[in-house]
Parts: sequence; C-alpha cells; structure tokens
Amino acid sequence: MAEPARVAVVMGSESDLPMLEGAVQALGGFGVPFELRVLSAHRSPEAAAEFARTAEGRGLRVLIAAAGGAAHLAGTLAAHTTLPVIGVPVPTDRMGGMDSLLSTVQMPSGVPVACMGLGRSGAQNAAVLAVQILALADERLRDALRRHKDELGEKVREQDERVGRWLAEHRPD
Repeated sequence: MAEPARVAVVMGSESDLPMLEGAVQALGGFGVPFELRVLSAHRSPEAAAEFARTAEGRGLRVLIAAAGGAAHLAGTLAAHTTLPVIGVPVPTDRMGGMDSLLSTVQMPSGVPVACMGLGRSGAQNAAVLAVQILALADERLRDALRRHKDELGEKVREQDERVGRWLAEHRPD
C-alpha cells in the first residue's frame, strides 16, 4: 500500500501546472509522497476551506499553494489549518506578477504564509522548504537534504573551474 501524501501542492488553476513541475520533481526526487490539486480561493472557496480543514487528518504535513493575480489561495488555506502553508506567487501579465507576490506575502498578523519567489524557482524552493520542514522529524530526509546541498556546491565548484579555464585561455596579456 502506498504511503499517504505528506505534502499537498495546490494550484488555483490547471494553467499553473507547468510552473509547478519543478516542485513535483523535487518532491519526487526526495521520495516525499504528495498530492496535486486544483482549488480556487475565489471560484471554489468552500472546497478550498474544507480541503485545508481536513488536511492534517488525512496525513498531510505541509501545504504548498500556487496562485496568480489576486493570489489568495495560500491565505485561504492558512486561515483554515494549523499546518505550515508555503505560497508560490504565479507570474501574470498584469504588473509583472507583483500582484501575485503582494497577495501572497501580505498576510495579516496571526495567519502566516511562507512566501517564495515568483515562478518556477519559487515553486522548486517551496518543495525544498517543505522537505526541510518534514526533515525535522525524519533522518532519511535530513540525509537527503545534506546530499542535495553537497550536489549544489559541487555544481558551483565545476562552474568555477570552467570559468577559471576560460579566463586562462582568454586573458589579455
């Protein structure tokens, strides 16, 4: 039997799915069971509230919410659960996505939402932050995160070596 989902990735619209691929890949790469849903703070507010109210009882431990424009999805979920909620503002044609960012980050006192950056990198970082939260009580995930950080450092070292070689070949005398 499959392990129950520990993270929910919720989007305001199916059109947000391509932006969330990095989050899905990151959670899968860390071996974290997750579920993927479409809920809207404005078009299905009762379903979004019910989802948040019942999330903990279903075994979820972290909620990731991605929405654009009047991006109230993360806040709506946070209003109805005590679980950590990580918001991912989706870039829009309006205001360069600043509307999404401000709607996600400007939460009233007592209803926190951890807000990531706009777009794909924000979605991937949301997944890594969710793994970090889960790793507080999971040694396997802590070890996987250490390996992940080591791999990031190795990539930077490789880039630094390539840049050094390029400079040696192209340095004006």
